[in-house]
Amino acid sequence: MCYNTAMNLMQVSNGTTLAEADADDVLATADESAAREAASGPRGGAPDGRGPDESRLVDGVKAGLPLVLPALAIGMSFGVLAEPVMGAFAAIAMSVLVFAGAAQFASVSILAVGGSLASAVSAGLLINTRFLPMGLAVAPNLKGGPLRRAAEGQTMVDASWALANRGDGTFDRQIMMGATIPQGIAWWGGTAIGALGGALLGDPATLGLDALFPAFYLALLAEEMSDRAMLSSALLGAAIALVLVPFAPPGIPVVAASAAALLGLRRT
Repeated sequence: MCYNTAMNLMQVSNGTTLAEADADDVLATADESAAREAASGPRGGAPDGRGPDESRLVDGVKAGLPLVLPALAIGMSFGVLAEPVMGAFAAIAMSVLVFAGAAQFASVSILAVGGSLASAVSAGLLINTRFLPMGLAVAPNLKGGPLRRAAEGQTMVDASWALANRGDGTFDRQIMMGATIPQGIAWWGGTAIGALGGALLGDPATLGLDALFPAFYLALLAEEMSDRAMLSSALLGAAIALVLVPFAPPGIPVVAASAAALLGLRRT
């Protein structure tokens, strides 16, 4: 009986020791997991606690920062040119509501030389037809219902669209929206500076600001020249403008040349 009692006590003691060892192993594993999670940040997020969407939005803002100075300078140029035509506050409102540099410059240029309002609006609309295929490409990557998708689509500008392009037919919506934030602030601020302080800035040509706008869009155009349809559209638009400028009423050459973009849209 003493022998059996001793064996039972040893088994209980060994069982307790094993249970304690198992518990220690579980606690050690849990501590290691917690340490790894603390070192790498919250699951699916950034080390500083941001969620994945917020982190990508911040990445987009960073990607758009190099474009701040060009956008600011071109916005100033637009403000200087637009203020005599429509007034300072109308120029600022146009930049906020339209937020499309090429269309705004085309419209103001037509109005400045005496062109009709219809020609100015038509030129702006035709130039912005490029956003139709761009929007169709981005659409599958937008989220939410119609209103939210429309709001997210409003952040699509040329440079942001290019930055968000993953190269496989998909787009990073957070990068696109984030990259547009600094560009928008710079564009609106530049327009305000140019429109309200145009007298101090003087002629944009003396500062070289007039060269920034065509240089920016020529850089964007250069990336499309490998596409034969795009190249055909660009050459056709240039030819139409050169032929019509000597005798056509103001604004008509721009409208007609912009219509060449429809050729590229149809072929793509």
